[in-house]
Amino acid sequence: MKLINIGFGNMVSASRLVAIVSPESAPIKRIVQESRDRGVLIDATYGRRTRAVLITDSDHVILSAIQPETIAGRMETREEEGEDNNA
Repeated sequence: MKLINIGFGNMVSASRLVAIVSPESAPIKRIVQESRDRGVLIDATYGRRTRAVLITDSDHVILSAIQPETIAGRMETREEEGEDNNA
């Protein structure tokens, strides 16, 4: 299982992620609000501004204070490290 740091020491399983998106659009804001209402929202921002919304295969929604590009880059780095270890 590969874990990705989403900020402040919080980790998410890379295999469970479906999407990493910006929170700016109305449809994403709606997804976040609906998740909050259903009780499946995880806020990992530590009170900071939300910069990325992570959507998992279990319909949980995770808020992060790190840019989506940074999280995606960390996922790619972890995949490359895994390939190096398997060689």
